[in-house]
Amino acid sequence: MAHAVPFRDLGVDEIIAGALDDAGIHTTFPIQALTLPLAIAGQDIIGQARTGTGKTLAFGVPMLQRLATTDADSRQIRQPMALIVVPTRELAIQVADDLKKAGARLGARVLTVYGGRAYEPQIEALTSGTDIVVGTPGRLLDLANRKNLDLSKIRALVLDEADKMLDLGFLPDVERLLRLTPDDRQTMLFSATMPGEVVTLARRHMRRPTNIRAEEPDESAPPPLTAQHAYRTHHLDKIEVLARILQAKDRGLSMVFCQTKRACDQVTTALADRGFAAAAVHGDLGQSQRERALRAFRGGKVDVLVATDVAARGIDVDDVTHVINYECPDDEKAYLHRIGRTGRAGRVGVAVTFVDWRDMQRWKLINDALAIGNPEPAETYSTSEHLFADLSIPPDATGTLPRALRGARAGLAAEAEEDLGETGRTRTPREKPGGRSRGRSRSRSRGVGDAAALGESVTAKGADDGSADAAAPRTPRRRRRTRGGLDLPAGEAAQQSAIAQESVQQAS
Repeated sequence: MAHAVPFRDLGVDEIIAGALDDAGIHTTFPIQALTLPLAIAGQDIIGQARTGTGKTLAFGVPMLQRLATTDADSRQIRQPMALIVVPTRELAIQVADDLKKAGARLGARVLTVYGGRAYEPQIEALTSGTDIVVGTPGRLLDLANRKNLDLSKIRALVLDEADKMLDLGFLPDVERLLRLTPDDRQTMLFSATMPGEVVTLARRHMRRPTNIRAEEPDESAPPPLTAQHAYRTHHLDKIEVLARILQAKDRGLSMVFCQTKRACDQVTTALADRGFAAAAVHGDLGQSQRERALRAFRGGKVDVLVATDVAARGIDVDDVTHVINYECPDDEKAYLHRIGRTGRAGRVGVAVTFVDWRDMQRWKLINDALAIGNPEPAETYSTSEHLFADLSIPPDATGTLPRALRGARAGLAAEAEEDLGETGRTRTPREKPGGRSRGRSRSRSRGVGDAAALGESVTAKGADDGSADAAAPRTPRRRRRTRGGLDLPAGEAAQQSAIAQESVQQAS
């Protein structure tokens, strides 16, 4: 295990080390201390370390170092010199923010590229020129296919959280991106685990990479500085238990995980009604809404973020003190992903899991796989004394936040929602059974409706046109009787009309 050392001692350029000092970052984490000397020298790297151990600066600083030692004329080119591929939008934003901090004094141009936003601003930024592009595989490949993103000048490429890209089905897109970059580039791959597909990808596209493992513990082990608690709760009492946990002593930013989008909304609304500053992040929200909630959470305007597993991928906030699994995770991997949001970067954390009666078997599997040592969680209610004792909850805490403590956070409303020019399908409410048909609403928008509305539409149209005879009765159409295309003689025509009229009267 490498000890924390100053960045300058590892050969990091002074202009970058100074920017890190400005951001309050002075010494390295193990993955950084092991990676930086080799990466700065230009070697290909395979880094294996869990989320939250400082991987971003492990590959970001060498990229910025290459930029700092590049002559000014070369930096004037419009094509990016470095590319970072990540699995999620949230991680792309986080990585770009860290790079901007480290490259602040350098004037590094860092562009974030991902789906859910309009193409035009991203294309304009690429046209004006950028140094480093951070993005998700789909949008990167799309821009490259459109000839808006030129990858021919890439000198350094990073694949971050490669195992998650595999889980999300992105590896084929990653392969296509790699083939668009020069063969002599430096490649760095970081992954918490090394499944066979990721190993094959590394062998195919990397040149004699050096393998680096930042820590000895197995990746399947929970964070060592996170205290884990599990309680058997009743689903009708969960919100009361949660409200008391959120009043625990020394609680800071907290994340609450739910299984469904609907549960996220319900929990967020319930917490807001009880006085807590909460926001939701899930897949049904637009990208601007998700980013607004994350900005408010990182900025401390809200201190409770309620999220689903997928939406929370890539959310890296170092000072999360509590993670609450409002609903039991599906398996040990999901459990580790959730509680890995706390206890990060050497800090202590608290993880609490609510286990419903129906989830007991699932929890036992998680407990056995991770050797947590709590196969039978204690039956717990919002008034249980052991709950207050375990989590340092004040004895007078109730299901609502005291009014004296409200207002400390500005709330989600204080965070402006950015207009991202979002793309994609527009959700429209579906017609309920028995309601108006889609065809009817569409025809009425053109001034033509169903049989009942047809006369009204025609009458209104005529009135709008100013027609004098809009409401006048129609003149009956004259029928001509013919045989072989020739008009019948008058007498025979009258006889045929009489016969037809008599038939109609008899039928009626």
